[in-house]
Amino acid sequence: MILGKSAVTDKPLSAPLNLQFDYTRSVGPTIGAFLTALRDGKVIGARGSDGRVYVPPPEYDPNTAEPVTDFTPVSDVGTVMSWSWMPKPIAGQPLTRPFAWALIRLDGADTSLLHVVDAEGPDAVSTGMRVRAHWSEQRAGRIQDIEYFEPGETSTAPQDPPSTEEPVSMLVTPVALDYMHSASAEESYFLRGLAEGKLIGGRTGPGGKVYIPPRGANPTDGIPTRDQVELPDKGIVTTFCIVNVPFMGQKIKPPYVAAYVLLDGADIPFLHLILECDADEVRMGMRVEAKWRPESEWDYTLQNIEYFRPTGEPDAEYDTYKHHL
Repeated sequence: MILGKSAVTDKPLSAPLNLQFDYTRSVGPTIGAFLTALRDGKVIGARGSDGRVYVPPPEYDPNTAEPVTDFTPVSDVGTVMSWSWMPKPIAGQPLTRPFAWALIRLDGADTSLLHVVDAEGPDAVSTGMRVRAHWSEQRAGRIQDIEYFEPGETSTAPQDPPSTEEPVSMLVTPVALDYMHSASAEESYFLRGLAEGKLIGGRTGPGGKVYIPPRGANPTDGIPTRDQVELPDKGIVTTFCIVNVPFMGQKIKPPYVAAYVLLDGADIPFLHLILECDADEVRMGMRVEAKWRPESEWDYTLQNIEYFRPTGEPDAEYDTYKHHL
């Protein structure tokens, strides 16, 4: 069904987006030693081939590129080398009240550590001021074990005995990105269609290839895909993969299938789930249809389609989709 171009003049959609995930990494022997020391209420650096003590310790010597192994303790008291005031902290930062970001050279170190200084105001911070670490009561082996630095000359490091736990080997860092996304005109009519239970592709004009989701322009000639084409919610599986490996945040128990679905009348497939059949039954050319969520749950998102499922119709011939792989 050809819908025309009128909706392209509608105001583009926009919405706040929040991407969040936990980034998990192995820390290795060098960073692991530094984090393990923090868990014990201590700070260590590493002595390089030039005799300088680096804090935090680098994994490789900056002069020889050899792994560093000569760890040495340093003080948790130091000197502010430079700083910048943060008048309005944002979510996820070390403190919720105004503070200073600072490069702090700890006594016994030859390099500076980036951390925060808790002070009454920018007039209370200065280059050369002496500060000491304020340690967290609950330490887990991360840089946040030092909650902040505060003015002071005398260490208040905890005197607890070293932990009997295994050395720190893994680090989990929460990552969050908040931003306002403004959709293109073509993306907007696609999303508005989904909110009405429709799948709308775009093309440059009569005879042009139909893209879904619609692209801003045809990649071969640069002409905008302003002609809107409503497509059926049925199609065929072109290529697919069976997901067998579990991962954090997974909502479906493996094995399951992620497949490229080529809707009838479209010239490009898009990725979605194939369910309501065993993973080993999915095949190229299999006919599938969309399983929509209840209409009351529809929004401006492709998640309005929960997944695709087999229709039971005969498979498509390979020659009918071989150019869409």
